[in-house]
Amino acid sequence: MVGVRIELPANQPILLLKAVDRPRYLPIWIGSSEANAIGIAQRGLTPPRPLSHHLMLDIIEKYGARLEEVVITGRENHTFLAELRTTDGKVISARPSDAVAMSLIAECPVFAEDLVVDENGIDAPEPDEDEVDRFREFLDHVSPEDFEGGS
Repeated sequence: MVGVRIELPANQPILLLKAVDRPRYLPIWIGSSEANAIGIAQRGLTPPRPLSHHLMLDIIEKYGARLEEVVITGRENHTFLAELRTTDGKVISARPSDAVAMSLIAECPVFAEDLVVDENGIDAPEPDEDEVDRFREFLDHVSPEDFEGGS
């Protein structure tokens, strides 16, 4: 997972997932409250009272299971679909934003079906190795004095 970004000028949060086996991202537009919940979970913060995602994980645990993985399974029209998969073999339909927030809290992996990434993903630019090498060379030889300006 990469995290939540804000699309400008609409200020619309986007959940951005990165494929691990190829240079591709899966952007999923989400709501502000879901983006906030993901941000809280990413930072490892524990709110004073449980949020819905904590409550759902507590319910799963009270029934003797844990969240094992989250899978982005498809897209119907403009809506992505996800599943919560538990250690006792249960599969629960969920919104991707809620599922990702829960995965962060439960510290379990997030996967996406290959077809979903193929059809809805965007190519990530490959790093230009020559450019990266030039930048590393620059960093190896730069000093604070190089940035002092004369007036």
